[in-house]
Amino acid sequence: MRINPLENVTEYKPAGHYDMRCYRLQGKGDEGECVDFTLGLSYFLPGAYTDYNAAGVELTYCVTEGELTLRTEEGVRKMHKYDTVHFNIGDLRSMTNESKEPAAMLVIAGNPKG
Repeated sequence: MRINPLENVTEYKPAGHYDMRCYRLQGKGDEGECVDFTLGLSYFLPGAYTDYNAAGVELTYCVTEGELTLRTEEGVRKMHKYDTVHFNIGDLRSMTNESKEPAAMLVIAGNPKG
């Protein structure tokens, strides 16, 4: 078991993320590292976005505050509090905060194999 208080989490800066703050709550790179996944918390300022690209690992997103716009090969959809979406490796996606208020999202990312 590993409890990680919010004041102890580390910020990381993934490529292709703009006007965001991303924090690793549990997972890769931390003492007591999770084996199969990383749990992150991402804050999106108004206008923040991620590049449209393919998922390199299996991902699940859960919007926890605000509204985010999801773009995929299937189209565009507004994501609201507690909406979730799952991506397989290779799925194209991006998230944008088109609102005037901050938004937040939990991210469960599979750890790369190997």
